[in-house]
Amino acid sequence: MLLIGNGRLISRDPEQPYWEDGAVLIEDNLIKQVGATKRLKEEYPEAEFMDARGRIIMPGLINAHQHFYSTFARGMANDSPPATKFSEILEGLWWRLDKTLDLEDVYYSAAIPLIEGIRNGVTTVFDHHASPYAVEGSLSMIQEAGHDLGVRLSTCYEVSDRDGIQSAEAGIRENMASIEAGKKDDTDMFKGMFGLHASMTVSDATMDKCLSAMAGEDAGFHVHMAEGIEDVEDSLSKYKKRVVKRWHDFGILHDRSIAVHCIHLDEEEMDILRDTKVKVVHNPESNMGNAVGCAPLIQMMQQGVSVGLGTDGYTFDMFESWKVGNIIHKHVNQDPNVAWGELPQMLFEENANIANRHFSGRIGKLKEGYYADIVLVDYQAPTPMDASNLNSHLLFGVMGRQVDTTIINGKIVMKDRILVDLDADRIFAKARERAAQVWKKF
Repeated sequence: MLLIGNGRLISRDPEQPYWEDGAVLIEDNLIKQVGATKRLKEEYPEAEFMDARGRIIMPGLINAHQHFYSTFARGMANDSPPATKFSEILEGLWWRLDKTLDLEDVYYSAAIPLIEGIRNGVTTVFDHHASPYAVEGSLSMIQEAGHDLGVRLSTCYEVSDRDGIQSAEAGIRENMASIEAGKKDDTDMFKGMFGLHASMTVSDATMDKCLSAMAGEDAGFHVHMAEGIEDVEDSLSKYKKRVVKRWHDFGILHDRSIAVHCIHLDEEEMDILRDTKVKVVHNPESNMGNAVGCAPLIQMMQQGVSVGLGTDGYTFDMFESWKVGNIIHKHVNQDPNVAWGELPQMLFEENANIANRHFSGRIGKLKEGYYADIVLVDYQAPTPMDASNLNSHLLFGVMGRQVDTTIINGKIVMKDRILVDLDADRIFAKARERAAQVWKKF
């Protein structure tokens, strides 16, 4: 058993959200008990003790939407004409990059963000992958990277018609193979979902094939939805209905599915998202960077839509995304009173709800019976800290690089900022080598 104590413990358990001097007891991969440090040390004198030294002890973070394969775009020269709209960003950058990837590239492009996630306190990731010239086995490579680095992982393949029927059918097969692998994974560290790109690149004929493959499965769909206005215009032109209505009519919106972005919506679509209990995932930094608009987050949540938080490949730091989300919605709504409560609800409650619909065990709280996904954060509070203001301390005082120790599924994967049993330098060197080859093919 491992007892972590002498820290400011944030449990995210409403019954007891905060201990000024708290401790958490780990047995195998589960949390056995949470309480005051003095009491638990007396009760479990045989447990190995990790002294948090006043640091924050809190649940590991969950990233509800990520693109690992975007790793190799960092620093890459792009000779495409400057983009004037979102579809040109896709065509000139991402759809060129994903075609360069082979299976080894896929592994290392996943390993780097997994390492960076560990360093920023991310213990669970939902990834969305594309590599049209290396489809078969691509999700297995990502699963292998997750296993090697010890990160809890959900992945899917981005089915799309943009690279032809054979590529779309290969993506369907890869999704189903990953879903099956996730069902067989008795560690509960890996689950598969069924990935779709966006309405504008998935025809009715391909959707029929996707639905046929998924018949009888309880895995959810993971799909980009109304990210750019082009997606809405395409759906209205081809199908005479808006994007959310089209996906709803296919029956893919339900409580195990993830609808990413959801920027260009009307009220009827928000009602559909609420009524189907689908989980929307907001990605504020990516939306701003792609200049696609700001999702109507406040209105969605007021109408009862469940919204989580992702990064869309833009960053590995969920604290950073929280900060940006807090600011952008104040700015867009011209209201300094919004987004105080919504963003931490998304990051700490809704992301946990998303994970708990896919993994068998419980994630997201420091509470008895939950998986021991725990991080220690090096933060010295300059003012009094308690249950009523802890989110304010985190928002204004913490960034991901202040994470000192990361524990996933009861295993210490980083301690005192040093990765445990992992040669990160070798992985980064290999990634640079693979990226150089990718750039030559771009």
